[in-house]
Amino acid sequence: MPVGGRKDSRFGQLLRRGFTDPTAAGRLLDDPVLRAAAADGVLLDALGATADPDLALRGLARLAEAQSRGPALLLDTLAAAKPLRDRLLAVLGASEGLADHLARHPDDWQSLVAFETADLHPGTQEFEAALAPAADADALRVHYRRALLTIAARDITGTTGFAETAAELADLATATLRTALRIASDAAPEDAARCRLAVIGMGKCGGRELNYVSDVDVIFVAEPAEGTEGAEGPALQAATRLAAHMMRLCSETTAEGTIWPVDANLRPEGRNGPLVRTLSSHLAYYRRWAKTWEFQALLKARPVAGDAALGDDYRAAVAPLVWQAVERENFVPDVQQMRRRVEESIPAGQAERELKLGPGGLRDVEFAVQLLQLVHGRTDTSLRAATTLDALGALAAGGYVGRQDAGSLDASYRFLRTAEHRIQLYRLRRTHLMPTDDADLRRLGRSLGFSGEPVHELTAAWRRHTAVVRRLHEKLFYRPLLDAVARLDAGQVGLGQDAARERLVALGYADPVAALRHLGALASGVSRKAAIQRTLLPVLLDRFADSADPDAGLLGFRKVSDALGTSPWYLRLLRDEGAAAENLARVLSAGRLAPDLLLRAPEAVALLGDPAGLAPRPLPALGQEIQAAVRRADTPEGAVAAARGVRRRELFRTAAADIVGAYATGGASADEAPGPVLDRVGDALTDINAATVAGALTAAFAARAEPEPLTRIAVIAMGRFGGHELSYGSDADVIFVHDPLPGVPEQRAAEAAFAIVNEMIRLLQLPSVDPPLLVDADLRPEGRSGPLVRSLASFAAYYRRWSLTWESQALLRAEPVAGDADLGERFIGLIDPLRHPPGGPAEEAVREIRRLKARMEAERMPRGADPTTHTKLGRGGLSDIEWTVQLLQLRYGHELPALRTTRTRRALAAAAAAGLLDAADAEVLDEAWLLASRVRNAVMLVRGRPQDTFPADTRESAAVARYLGYEPGEVGRMLDDYRRTTRRARAVVERLFYEG
Repeated sequence: MPVGGRKDSRFGQLLRRGFTDPTAAGRLLDDPVLRAAAADGVLLDALGATADPDLALRGLARLAEAQSRGPALLLDTLAAAKPLRDRLLAVLGASEGLADHLARHPDDWQSLVAFETADLHPGTQEFEAALAPAADADALRVHYRRALLTIAARDITGTTGFAETAAELADLATATLRTALRIASDAAPEDAARCRLAVIGMGKCGGRELNYVSDVDVIFVAEPAEGTEGAEGPALQAATRLAAHMMRLCSETTAEGTIWPVDANLRPEGRNGPLVRTLSSHLAYYRRWAKTWEFQALLKARPVAGDAALGDDYRAAVAPLVWQAVERENFVPDVQQMRRRVEESIPAGQAERELKLGPGGLRDVEFAVQLLQLVHGRTDTSLRAATTLDALGALAAGGYVGRQDAGSLDASYRFLRTAEHRIQLYRLRRTHLMPTDDADLRRLGRSLGFSGEPVHELTAAWRRHTAVVRRLHEKLFYRPLLDAVARLDAGQVGLGQDAARERLVALGYADPVAALRHLGALASGVSRKAAIQRTLLPVLLDRFADSADPDAGLLGFRKVSDALGTSPWYLRLLRDEGAAAENLARVLSAGRLAPDLLLRAPEAVALLGDPAGLAPRPLPALGQEIQAAVRRADTPEGAVAAARGVRRRELFRTAAADIVGAYATGGASADEAPGPVLDRVGDALTDINAATVAGALTAAFAARAEPEPLTRIAVIAMGRFGGHELSYGSDADVIFVHDPLPGVPEQRAAEAAFAIVNEMIRLLQLPSVDPPLLVDADLRPEGRSGPLVRSLASFAAYYRRWSLTWESQALLRAEPVAGDADLGERFIGLIDPLRHPPGGPAEEAVREIRRLKARMEAERMPRGADPTTHTKLGRGGLSDIEWTVQLLQLRYGHELPALRTTRTRRALAAAAAAGLLDAADAEVLDEAWLLASRVRNAVMLVRGRPQDTFPADTRESAAVARYLGYEPGEVGRMLDDYRRTTRRARAVVERLFYEG
């Protein structure tokens, strides 16, 4: 008789409750065994709440039929007791394996009738009591399955969470090993009397985080029994027999099936080594022969059975070896390589389904956590937890992993392990593969709480969690600081005051007392911030010591840390993001300029953690940002302050990229020679200053508040500015041109243009903590005596009548950088005939250029300066090369378009390509120009102010040498190389410029 009315009505009810085969379910419900129990719908509701209602119903029918005294007691109890109903049906709906056990042992359902308070979280003692009646392998399996049934019931109904379930499974395994060893000892009392045998749990058993179906990893250690000292051989033989028997009791398949394999392959020498060793034999092996992975495995070593005192002795003896393992050569790379080998060993086609071994799987979490433990646990005992989630929590509490990252890993690990548990529970088989069949996915999804569209929701959650795990694994497992921390001497971490002072002196710190004061301020206390600093500082101290001025690096780090002390992202960035800490150490210890820029805007530290953060920003984006900031400002002064703030940040970006590249590879970035790197610095500095000048011009226009614009203005870059060859300390050489708008009188337009340009210069010269941008307009017609700004027509008239040779030469580097673009192009059209004259300059003009150059060498060289090392005016310096190249441009630029460039190196290359000088001579000049330019940049980076000679201060000279790629102590070699390079260049200049 159909339940609840017509058959089609019940069919629909079954579908709504989650049955996928309502026809088969209806037949079972119509069976006399279940018909009465299902009549009121309560049973159907309970079945519908399970992971697989069809499976649960079939299991219930089998169990009811198997009742030796009839199903009434079972079904009546189910009807009356909701907790039992929920537990039993939940198990039957999730585990065909446990349903099979209940069908074989139909009275075991009664173990689920009541959970006393003491039963909610049973431990090893409770499980031992439950297994105590077992006297042989079959009985041990029956009692084990009954205990497993209670764990599964608590797990599936949510009475316990994943961590508690995994711990209970490990405790049940511990009780099972103890019971098996007791049975083996009872079978061979003479062996038991001859030895002390301890069983050490390893892996997930040792860590109290076991799966439902898993190998149980163990190691055996034995000693002669009390009173039989010296009989080591017989004791080991007896212990080996006991251990082997114990393993068989758990591993072998009997009429009652198997429990799980006991795997002793983590022992010394693996399966090739003796099954049982003495403690001294274990220690001898670990000290001499053990591989890195063996110490990683020992993280979870825990005595679980046998002689407790011997087990404790084993744990106490091997623990120091575990925490010293990080000092082994290539420790971190070895662990990382081992993880890669695990991934490579996954059979083809299974990687994407692997919950355990695949990318984003459980091993990713476990390896990352264990590596962090081994590296940092050497000095921080709070990290020495055997359980993955406990260790992860300790790493987060200690600041070694960010709280958000740790929370994400914790949630993903729980999800993946719970999914693994449910998959194994289904047929009590060892597997870590996500199923592919929709029915299996549906059951799994419903068991995890996905009730809407279980397959889709499960798959989406699984992909999301594996993506999170993989991302964080890559971030933590391959963290650059790890290898650096591991390679530090043990004594270098957590030193006492005297030892620390000696260590600092050995590292090159000139003021160890001040250094200790900084270290104390940064790392003392129990705060999370101090804990993270204690992780960073050992590595940073070494990085600072690699520089010419370790004390300055440490002081800079303290200042930045103090400035950003309340910013939660700062220390997290240094700990987690790529090479941020390494880059910061290089920047802070390279000189004054970059640290000064950083201390004025400490938030720029974030640039060091982004792989693209040190790439120069393109001029359009930079200009757009500055213009937007200028327009938002309420006053012209505020507008230029905003523009200066952007400039400061971009100067830091450029300087940091330059320093990081120089320190990383001894003078250039990883895949580039110094030339392209210097060109990129010059381009970046030019774009920064161009965008800043444009912003100031916009602010000046706004300050005039004219009802209508009166004139257009263009800013023309000159000198190194126009040549895209700015150094960090260069002025911005410019000339200003304006063009009155139609109908505006020339005089009125000129007055407006002067007022605007003058205001722009005033705004840029306002006192500020930001690096100054000095606008120099002395290259304009008539120099300082001439008008600050001229109209385009006035320029044309001047150049027609009064233009001098030096002005034509100066105009070779003219390039519009700000203001009205069309006016700038028209100005370039005006001056092109002057700087690239047809037929070249007259001979008298050439002689004038040579006279000017000779006079400049004689008059402008600072008194007392060494002409062999002055980068600008000295022998073979910048002026020599630039004037030589410019003379070639003046002579041949009209005929050779490739020479019409504002950039020295491009013009030199074009001249060589055209045969105007030998390739060897061009190479000599290019090398000298590059070297002199790099020295100027290095000096500015080191001293924080421009200088055209090498610093006199010993540390500053050493820092310049370090930037240029020299080793410590090679300042003399640097100077010799500079003099040799520029001497060769001067010889070429003498031939080409003065004689050619």
